[in-house]
Amino acid sequence: MAGVTSTTDRTRDPVRTREAILDAAEQLFAARGYESTSLQEVGAMAGVSRATPGYFFGSKADLYRAVLERCFAAVREAVREGRRRTLSSGKRAEVVLAGVVSDYFDFITANPNLVRLIEWEALSGGKHLQELPPHLEAAQEALGALREELDLEDGWGVDASQLLLSVIGLCWFPLVHSETIMRALGIDPGNQEFLDARKRHVVDLVMHGMRRRASAPLSIS
Repeated sequence: MAGVTSTTDRTRDPVRTREAILDAAEQLFAARGYESTSLQEVGAMAGVSRATPGYFFGSKADLYRAVLERCFAAVREAVREGRRRTLSSGKRAEVVLAGVVSDYFDFITANPNLVRLIEWEALSGGKHLQELPPHLEAAQEALGALREELDLEDGWGVDASQLLLSVIGLCWFPLVHSETIMRALGIDPGNQEFLDARKRHVVDLVMHGMRRRASAPLSIS
């Protein structure tokens, strides 16, 4: 049939086939977790033979690692692009911070599989992430970008790691609990109006906390 790509044709284009396998694997690992996903299922979703994922990646563990590495490469590129844009903007630190939070919210909303993959890792004790350099590098690069862009410790009197953890927690919650707490509250987590309102809320919360911290640090005993 015209317009239909056969398995044989796809395996003749190794770059396209590799990406199709990674796309399918990312979707399945994010939806089901590592243990409940097989190479055969990945092949079926990718539209290739059951042996093709193994041919390109070896074992399921190697394919899973490749999926994680690709996800964290996207994180690092987003961080770098944000840093380049920020350093060339010349805007005030407060405006930059609001933009950083907004950009991060947009990124994870557009990449929900990344959140789900990390949630599966959290449930399994992070065994696949512990020795994965891209994971460590992405976290350190994001932390370094916050420090460089905002002069947090000196200018705001705020620990960069604390701020990063707060932003992650506020932004991730609707994605992590899209089918649990969100549904129980009668909220459609995919509704664009809700997402826009949530982003504004997160930015407002972070900015309010930072302004209060900068003007009158609180002491908790």
